[in-house]
Amino acid sequence: MALRPPSGPFTLRFYLSPRRSPPPEGSPPNTPLMSARPISAFLEKHFLHFNAAALVDAAKGYKAHKAAGRKMLVSLAGAMSTGELGKILAEMIRRGQVDIISCTGANLEEDVMNLVAHDHYERIPHYRDLTPQQERDLLDRGMNRVTDTCIPEHEAFRRLEKHVLDLWTADDKSGDRRFPHEYFYAMINSGVLQQYYQIDPKDSWMVAAAERNLPIICPGWEDSTLGNIFAGHCITGDCKPSMMKSGIEYMIWLADWYTREAGRDGIGFFQIGGGIAGDFPICVVPMLHQDLQREEVPFWSYFCQISDSTTSYGSYSGAVPNEKITWGKLDIDTPKFIIESDATIVAPLVFAYILDM
Repeated sequence: MALRPPSGPFTLRFYLSPRRSPPPEGSPPNTPLMSARPISAFLEKHFLHFNAAALVDAAKGYKAHKAAGRKMLVSLAGAMSTGELGKILAEMIRRGQVDIISCTGANLEEDVMNLVAHDHYERIPHYRDLTPQQERDLLDRGMNRVTDTCIPEHEAFRRLEKHVLDLWTADDKSGDRRFPHEYFYAMINSGVLQQYYQIDPKDSWMVAAAERNLPIICPGWEDSTLGNIFAGHCITGDCKPSMMKSGIEYMIWLADWYTREAGRDGIGFFQIGGGIAGDFPICVVPMLHQDLQREEVPFWSYFCQISDSTTSYGSYSGAVPNEKITWGKLDIDTPKFIIESDATIVAPLVFAYILDM
C-alpha cells in the first residue's frame, strides 16, 4: 500500500543537532573529542554501584577535604612500593595532596630499592605454579620474591646497605640520633644514590617526599630488611641500637604534630591496607584525648580504608570504620568510606580522580 502525503498544506521541518566544532586535524573521522580528564570521566560514568561507587565517593570526599584547606595522612601497608604505587603517589605528593605518610619499613625501603635496582628485578607472571625447588633456585640466585616480582639481593639490599652503613657508623661515633626515614632522606638528598638510578626519579614517592621533607611515620621499622641489617650491625658492634630513634619517639613526635596541625577541623586519614601502618598513627587521637586530656584536639575528620579483609575474623584490617568510634578515633559525623577491593587496582584510580586525570 502506497503512502500518500497528508491532504492540505503541511510544513516540512528539519531537526538539526547542535553545531559542533570540527575535530582536530588528523583525528579519525567521527571520533569524539577526548575529555580533559579521561580517567575521572570514565569513573564518573561507569563506577556507579557497590565498591565502584564507594571508590568515587571516597575520592570526592578526599578532594573536598583538601579543598577546604585541611591536611591528609596516607598510610601504606602491604607491598605497595614494590607494586610501584610510587608512580602516582609521587605526583600526589608533588601537588600537595599528601601532608604526611605512615608506612611499614618495607614500603620505605622498597621504593628506594626499585629506584636503584629496577633493571635487575624479575617478574614471574605464573608464580603460583612455582615448585619448592624453583623457589629455592630463586633464593640461590639472590632473588627475593614478592608475589610476582623478585627483588635482587645484591643490587637492591646490599647496594643500600653500603651507603646507609656510612651514616649509621658516623652517627654512632658522633652521638647523633635519627628516625629511620631520615637516613633514607639523607641518602637521597646527598646525591650518592644517583649513580644507580634505573627509573625516572619522578616515579619514586620517596624522592618526592625527600624533596619536600614530607613528615613520615614508620612504626615497626625493625620488621624490614634494613631493620634486620641494622640489628646485624649492632650485634657485630658497628653501631648501637640506641642511635636509632624508636617507635615511641615517633608517637611523641606525631602527638605534637597532630596537636599543632589539626586546628579546629582535624586531619584526614586515607588508609591503604591495614596493620601497623594504619593502626599506629590513628591511635594518636585517643591517646591525646584519654591519656593527655587534650580534649580540645579534634577527631580525625575524614576516613577511608581500602581493604580486602573481612570484619568477622576479628582483625584490625577488617574492622569497619564505625568500630573506630568506640575507640575514640573517629567521631559520629566523620565522613567514612571503605572500599573492599584490591589496593593495587583501587588506589591508583582514587589518586587519578583526585588529580583530575
